[in-house]
Amino acid sequence: MKKLLYIFGLIGLILTISCENIAFSPEPASDPISTFEYLWDKVDQQYAYFDVKNVDWDDIYLEYGSKIHAGLSDDSLFFYLGAMLNELKDGHVNLFSEFNISRFDISKLGPKNIDYRFIQDHYLGTDYYSTGPFRHDFIANDQVAYVRYSSFSDLFSDDNMMYIFDRYENTDGMILDLRQNGGGYMMNIFKLLSYFTLFEDPIYTTCIKSGSGHDDFTEDEAIYSTAYDTILHYTKPVAVLIDRGSYSATSMFSLATLELDNLFLVGDTTGGGLGMPNGGQLPNGWTYRFSITRTLTPDGLNYENGIPPDYYAILDSSDMQQGYDTVIETALDILLNR
Repeated sequence: MKKLLYIFGLIGLILTISCENIAFSPEPASDPISTFEYLWDKVDQQYAYFDVKNVDWDDIYLEYGSKIHAGLSDDSLFFYLGAMLNELKDGHVNLFSEFNISRFDISKLGPKNIDYRFIQDHYLGTDYYSTGPFRHDFIANDQVAYVRYSSFSDLFSDDNMMYIFDRYENTDGMILDLRQNGGGYMMNIFKLLSYFTLFEDPIYTTCIKSGSGHDDFTEDEAIYSTAYDTILHYTKPVAVLIDRGSYSATSMFSLATLELDNLFLVGDTTGGGLGMPNGGQLPNGWTYRFSITRTLTPDGLNYENGIPPDYYAILDSSDMQQGYDTVIETALDILLNR
């Protein structure tokens, strides 16, 4: 409950800050130069990750400010502003207009480390189970459960999880495949975690940008896992498969696994995206968003650029020619031999 109250309070604080800006700020000029200055200032004062992104925002001002002039077309202005924001290499940073959306392509961070058709052909077959958003079945001579969850935007129920855990009660371990899971709803992070732990422990801390300085933040607030006594849990070893396309809520889930003894990460480093985005409207009517919060481990480590796996594994073409998914096989080797 304390965790939920803090999250709702954080959202309320974000909305309050936004409403104050709308209610009391004078109407700014909407020409290209003023619009550029406005966006640069907002990012400078409110973006949460300049240090870990290793971006000198003053240098960015000089580089992109020299391209902006009074007669610039909307298309060109959007291109330059979008390119400026993409210097942050943050998938939670966007610029929106009536004719385009600017985004950082997280696929640039690293290779896609999953081929789901290959998994169907060589591990699941065509008669796998679909329970809510999960695709699952026994693998490795029924010793291990394979469960694919492709998006934290997909809702699931206690009944879904209880069916899965009942079915795989006698397995030696589970593979939870979150590769290329781009994120979704925060509530699903805590809900999914709750099925794998019997305890309420701190899993990370969070804070919000609180001033114009790059280092101005509120005090860190600890966020705890939630354990429910009324439903079935799976406390055997769980290999969580990740790659650079595992982003936002999936990075949050991966970060939390660092504090749970029975979960471990296999694959490639996640894509990051641990900040909560917020935004506003530019003088010319376009809107923007960027990360204004930080999420850290309980001991203060910042993994915004991605959570590294406990066991590194990348798909290998020679393995695939023999019918093996390198990441799954690495997870199976750990699960069956630990």
